[in-house]
Amino acid sequence: MKDPGTASRAGADTLRVVVYSDDPAVRDQVKMALGTRPASDLSPLEWVDCSTGDEVLAQVDAGGVDLCVLDGEAWPTGGMGLARQMKDELPDCPPTLVLIARKADSWLASWSQADGVAAHPIDPPELLGLATDLLRRRVARLPVRRALH
Repeated sequence: MKDPGTASRAGADTLRVVVYSDDPAVRDQVKMALGTRPASDLSPLEWVDCSTGDEVLAQVDAGGVDLCVLDGEAWPTGGMGLARQMKDELPDCPPTLVLIARKADSWLASWSQADGVAAHPIDPPELLGLATDLLRRRVARLPVRRALH
């Protein structure tokens, strides 16, 4: 995996969000929860749907990704493994938010080094809050703090 480099996203026309799941219904739930503009101080979102882990890695390698929402329950490549791979290999990895089966699994998600964790079923206000915080930090070029819940 190559390093996509740090591109300034402040003032970008859109914020690119990769949403990964092998289940299109999960991708749709994420997009509905976050909408097209999660906060008035953020640019509109440009959604990139990925149904395979290879698609996620290709998008991140291409650069310009501001957030990855990864389904930890996806098959055959889980979102936790993808998050861990990107965190291990990229010095400027975009923030990662992993969806897990149950809140009790958040201890396992900590292995993935995810910056945020939310449980299925998706709670739209919770997901919106986590994603908005991660996007604001990315735009401001601040370090991403781990927001495990």
